Amino acid sequence: MRPFVLSIGGSDPSGGAGIQADLKTLHQHGVVGGALVTLHTVQNSRGVTGVEVRDIAREIDTVFEDGAAAAIKTGALGSAANVVAVAERLHDRSVPLVVDPVRASTSGAVFLDKAAWSTLQRELLPLATLVTPNCREASALAGLDVVDVKSARRAAEVIAEMGPTGVLVKGGHLEGDPIDVLWHRGEIIELAGTRIAVDARGTGCALSAAIAASLALGVELPEACRRAKAWLARALEGAVPWGKGRSILDHHAPVRSD
Repeated sequence: MRPFVLSIGGSDPSGGAGIQADLKTLHQHGVVGGALVTLHTVQNSRGVTGVEVRDIAREIDTVFEDGAAAAIKTGALGSAANVVAVAERLHDRSVPLVVDPVRASTSGAVFLDKAAWSTLQRELLPLATLVTPNCREASALAGLDVVDVKSARRAAEVIAEMGPTGVLVKGGHLEGDPIDVLWHRGEIIELAGTRIAVDARGTGCALSAAIAASLALGVELPEACRRAKAWLARALEGAVPWGKGRSILDHHAPVRSD
């Protein structure tokens, strides 16, 4: 029986990011994906021009009443109320939780205001198996500028003090080849990669969903991060030009365990 993985995040009608990217990634990784929509975006390949936040408390209860998830992944939560709704229902659960702390879109649309951001740090991060900030999000969480691998390592250590089991500071926004920094149970692991010259959307969504899928399948966290990073590289290599803006990842990229 394939494990069920629940994605909680925003909807991208153009299919490049958000829960649409999550569901495609989860399917490709051999798990059953479900989705709770926290917010609807007015969005295409060029960016986000509108956001409508939804209250998901009732939906969470309905899904959880029906059965247990093998892993949960959160993305853009939209409001402090939604952050609290998720946190309250996960306090007594041992399910792996991957938190992608999405604060705003690349085009500048805000998904979490200042109060909601503080609530996420206080209520949700201590419950996380893994937090996956990009450099901008890591800077905001840690209160320091992440500009290189050294500062990414320091940011991971600071964020780890908030309580998560693991922190993965993604290096895609740094100069040179992308090096992701993983803090896990007191150890720092650098995950090297080769920069692929493709401007694609939804990379953070797909990476965190791929990690959640591996965790649901019983893969240990460091290996789950390595596999997800390798798969994302293949998805970037096959990215599909669409519309008048950024490309869409090749979510059909093969999944390998080597």
